[in-house]
Amino acid sequence: MKREREDFAEFYGRSRDGCLRAVLAAGTPDRALAEDLVAEAFARAWSSWAKVSRHPAPAAWVVRTALNLRISWWRRSRREVALEGRDEIGAADDVLGADHLLLAAVRRLPRRQREVLVLRIWLDLDTRTVAEELGISARTVPVHLSRALTNLHTHLKPSRLES
Repeated sequence: MKREREDFAEFYGRSRDGCLRAVLAAGTPDRALAEDLVAEAFARAWSSWAKVSRHPAPAAWVVRTALNLRISWWRRSRREVALEGRDEIGAADDVLGADHLLLAAVRRLPRRQREVLVLRIWLDLDTRTVAEELGISARTVPVHLSRALTNLHTHLKPSRLES
């Protein structure tokens, strides 16, 4: 049991920031919510550590779990009445260390393109693992990634008028 705790603690320390960045970039603009989702996903990883530790990409498992939790959260929250004056938290940029224009462009991508980009580029997972995590064909991963990169290039291309 002590070895399991040490392994999990090492995994958590090594993976937490990357998982948080991935969840923020995948479309959770509220940093506090993203932190809650990632914390819950890590708690679930710990409770199933025997299984998760054997997963080919445990960090991807955590991110996928957090994204699934976000969907559940969204379904519950859409039934709630929004409070007036609720401030949007836009402090995700400081965690990501990314330009706010890049982050905004990533958030405008279609969901699948965003997920592939985050898992393939930011978490540096191989194509097969991304496909398994998203439940799609390995052949479609490069297609989604190419489309995502093309979209980003289009949105981030400096205006010719600025020259």
